[in-house]
Amino acid sequence: MNRRRRRGSVVLLSGGMDSATCLALAALDDPPVHALTVEYGQRHAREVRSARALARRYRVARHTVLRLPLAPLLDSSLTRARRALPRRSSAKGTIPSTYVPARNTILLAVALGYAESHRLGTIYLGANAIDYSGYPDCRPPFLRAFERVARLGTKVGVTTRQPIRIQAPLLRRSKASIVRWGERLGVPWELTWSCYAGGRQPCGVCDACRLRAVGFDSAGVRDPTLRRRA
Repeated sequence: MNRRRRRGSVVLLSGGMDSATCLALAALDDPPVHALTVEYGQRHAREVRSARALARRYRVARHTVLRLPLAPLLDSSLTRARRALPRRSSAKGTIPSTYVPARNTILLAVALGYAESHRLGTIYLGANAIDYSGYPDCRPPFLRAFERVARLGTKVGVTTRQPIRIQAPLLRRSKASIVRWGERLGVPWELTWSCYAGGRQPCGVCDACRLRAVGFDSAGVRDPTLRRRA
């Protein structure tokens, strides 16, 4: 069997601060880097503009924006504009309305096919410790299970000893830790977008905006996007 690990990576690039940090890490540790952005009908599709800007800044080998009209099939406050977004953290043990059914399963499946087709060895996903307390597809058991899918369900997985790896480097980090790490990596925060509400400016009150604010405040770093809102 071939023991030589495939070089290169594909980053699931949403345009948010977590995926931007993953992009910076991949560019440093696992080039050449490809970026994959999926526009699935999310109400905050404004983040796609940020993904494009980040891909340009890092001069990725290829940036694919894939449009999958899944919103009518996936029941979530992120895919239903008339549903209210939560403005406070969900109670412990509950899954928030911003959970999109099977989203990471779908995104990782597309990234897996892309990685195998382009002979890339690693998929980067920006799941982190804040998310996996609520979202089942951001938890370590899910990611371990998907790595097994990658090993058993692909040609490269069954014919070599180097299956495609799933990297979630932010999994156990707080938002403050991610901000500090991103600062060291030089992540251009001004290009990122976190707000769930969409629109031209972040709403400042949705869960994603609040978590972002807590991360920057706790890290002692000014969020450069606030300058545009001042």
